[in-house]
Amino acid sequence: MTDPSHLPVITETDAPPGTLWSRMKADPQFAPEHLALEAVRRLGPEAAAWAERMRIEHPDRSPDQLADLAVKRFTTLARISGAVSGVAGLPGAVLDVGVLAWNQARMVLHIAAAHGHDPTAPERATELLVLQRVHKVAQSARLALGVAAGRERAVKLFAGAASRPLTGVMMRLGIKLAQMAGVHAARRIFAKMIPGASIVLGTWVNSAATKDLAARAREQYRHARQPDRQPS
Repeated sequence: MTDPSHLPVITETDAPPGTLWSRMKADPQFAPEHLALEAVRRLGPEAAAWAERMRIEHPDRSPDQLADLAVKRFTTLARISGAVSGVAGLPGAVLDVGVLAWNQARMVLHIAAAHGHDPTAPERATELLVLQRVHKVAQSARLALGVAAGRERAVKLFAGAASRPLTGVMMRLGIKLAQMAGVHAARRIFAKMIPGASIVLGTWVNSAATKDLAARAREQYRHARQPDRQPS
């Protein structure tokens, strides 16, 4: 029997960190790219630790069965996200789709790890953007990620963010994140502004978008030719 003290420690990040929100609000056009880069940095190690722990605890389970666990967990999170944030109006809608896109990225990285791919590898950010249909092909995703990474280093670019109209920035950010999460932005924002509507509509829309993404991710990583080596 495995000593629990020897199992990998899983540190979870359920919502985008404040530093990521600041970058995305300062640069909403590249919000999905900023999210993908941060997801691999912060969530990749979490997914790797989870996969290692699951293999130790459930040595008889196949990669598909481990992926089942991840899909079930994050689909459930998608259903409840948005209905419980307590933030109304446009800021609440943006928060909802941001948390949804973040947890969808967690799911994809967990699925990759379940199939033996290194969830901390830089290429995972490219795959996230293609799987989430932000970009149609990997080449354009890599170019956009390069731009976003450069903007992260260009601190002066963010200095002017405060002078921009907040409503316009939040609207652009919400639309970009909603596209990444597979959610129709206008519908999501409309639902958030009507008391009670987000509970019904948000639950269904979030769940459907996450299930669709899960199917694409499973197809991607199940049939990849040469899985990356997991960090030892």
